[in-house]
Amino acid sequence: MKAFYQLCILIALVLSTQSGPIPAVMDKEEEDMAKDYLKKLYNMKEETRRTFGRTVSEMSEKLAEMQNFFELTVTGTLDNETLEVMKKPRCGVPDVASYAAAPVDYKWATNKLTYRIENYTPDMSQAEVDNSIVRAFKVWSDVTPLKFTRIYSGVADIMISFGARVHGDGYPFDGPSGTLAHAFFPSSGIGGDAHFDEDETFTFASQYGINLFLVAAHEFGHALGLDHSRVRNALMFPTYSYRDVKTFVLPQDDIQRIQALYGSNSDKPVAPEKPDPTRPVTPDTCDSNMVLDAVMMRRGEMFFFKNGVFWRSRPFSNQKVQHQIKNFWPEAPENIDAAYESPSNGLSYIFKGQKVWAFSGSSVVNGYPKPLSSLGLPTTVTKINAALYDQNSRKTLFFVDNIYYSYNEALRRMDRGYPKRLEQGFRGMPGKVTAAFQYRGYTYLYNGPRIYEFGNARLMRVLNNRYFLRC
Repeated sequence: MKAFYQLCILIALVLSTQSGPIPAVMDKEEEDMAKDYLKKLYNMKEETRRTFGRTVSEMSEKLAEMQNFFELTVTGTLDNETLEVMKKPRCGVPDVASYAAAPVDYKWATNKLTYRIENYTPDMSQAEVDNSIVRAFKVWSDVTPLKFTRIYSGVADIMISFGARVHGDGYPFDGPSGTLAHAFFPSSGIGGDAHFDEDETFTFASQYGINLFLVAAHEFGHALGLDHSRVRNALMFPTYSYRDVKTFVLPQDDIQRIQALYGSNSDKPVAPEKPDPTRPVTPDTCDSNMVLDAVMMRRGEMFFFKNGVFWRSRPFSNQKVQHQIKNFWPEAPENIDAAYESPSNGLSYIFKGQKVWAFSGSSVVNGYPKPLSSLGLPTTVTKINAALYDQNSRKTLFFVDNIYYSYNEALRRMDRGYPKRLEQGFRGMPGKVTAAFQYRGYTYLYNGPRIYEFGNARLMRVLNNRYFLRC
């Protein structure tokens, strides 16, 4: 109830403010798609409604609810980041169950369940479909006492079928991409059944098309009583993303949630995760000596990167959310050297070694990664230490050891007269820049655990790294 109340307050704040990113320029098709998305998945009834004599935008409320679920910047407006998430292929089960004030725990009364495959997709052989379904059920039986038995006639607990568009359950599919499948929570009748959209191209092992095993394992989670997870790498996260099916292991979030319903598998207990000596230890944000890998401003939030993870936070907020870089940007490198967002095109750029990645939301832009030389940097530059977009000059500055370059975003080329020595533009900055960003007209350059604040090319003060990234 507390989480639901906090969400209501959050939505109210969004609706009462005029700040936030400019709404995306949409065509009619995109606008209709967004409305349909919110009606299907977030229970939007009308675009506006009258409450206490005033007009309230229900669409803005539902957009804020959806943005909060996906941990986007909550604006209550249909911006590009939100549109991008809406366009991702996903499960057709609504996300709103996660916000119910008094959620119901759906579960089967027995641990012995039956399933029946009613028909097959022509995309795969029948043997490949059978194998995918068996492995998808095994994902859940490995960690619970549940046992699944196939039957070939009659009514099973979980009926599995492929169908397109209107397929008899009152929840029509929408054609290629979009909704991939849906399933019903445990109950009598249609409860537990799983339906797959025949307009999709399902595959057995390839990462091209839609992998049936991954979609089926997700849908069977619903058939067993799980709603969607907000954890990005969880199997029960709403949007589809390919992962190696040969090495697939059910993420810990899914294990904990299914075992809360059915208990653990006493015949095959899950061994506790052993520490990986090669995996970097998650850094402590309270460590005043921590040296960050990169910092950037992205859509009004600060992103602090270190050892394969990052924290995102509003400026000077004690509330910060931690992510794995690979969970947020699946095609990004594990660790990074520098990052910045370009206001000219809304893309986020991430640097590692002699390569640069460009991301629109969480998706890599076609053609990336590219070599640093594609920006006009000399081939002798093997690493970018830091990068920032300068609001005053509308240029991007790239810091390399004790020098820096100026990149013209509009002309897509390096400015003449560069590189310059660091002291020429930032007098008083000692050593090399290890991270950089700009906020409210001030430039902040990191040198290890210290932050040097510059205003009008003049050093204003020296801060420690906890000034922005607070404990």
